[in-house]
Amino acid sequence: MIECITGYIVHQEADTVVVETGGIGYLVHCGNPYRYQINHDEKTTIYTYQHVREDAVKLFGFTHREERRLFEKLLQVSGIGPKGALAIVGSEQPRQVVEAIEEENVHFLTKFPGVGKKTAGQIVLDLKGKVGEIAPTLSEGLFAAPEKETSASQQELEDALEALRALGYTEREIKKVTPSLEKEDCTTDEYIKLALKKMLNA
Repeated sequence: MIECITGYIVHQEADTVVVETGGIGYLVHCGNPYRYQINHDEKTTIYTYQHVREDAVKLFGFTHREERRLFEKLLQVSGIGPKGALAIVGSEQPRQVVEAIEEENVHFLTKFPGVGKKTAGQIVLDLKGKVGEIAPTLSEGLFAAPEKETSASQQELEDALEALRALGYTEREIKKVTPSLEKEDCTTDEYIKLALKKMLNA
């Protein structure tokens, strides 16, 4: 199974994104593709579930492993397929879903597309007592837009700014030169030297 894909989001549609890495574009089905932003400069990691059928192989994507765990649990329910499970997980209410299952709140579960009373009852029957351990990991904000990977150049700049603070420069002085530094691609030492030069010429 493909654990995750780290690459650039190069295309986005109503229910999919294309992640490009190593010269290959992977089509990934997502509950809410608009969590991701098309960005050719910064990498994003998407955790994946590979679903194999006789007539198709599909990748389903999630911003966090916990989201994928809930998806996998839902697939164990009779009458719930990948599309239905993705709609539930992609609702951005994972904690409430888990709580509804544990509390046998069938009414809450019927709000999701394709989930009628019978299917909601089956979800409770099959999963009650089996998803409670996921709840503590479903903290507030867990399913917000994924963080972008910090590039080497960005890290070098952050290190340089920390060094300037250690040298006694104020935040006001540092913020004044930061925008111009962000346009450069330097090592930490080069950023420091450039910053000092700009401060002296200010």
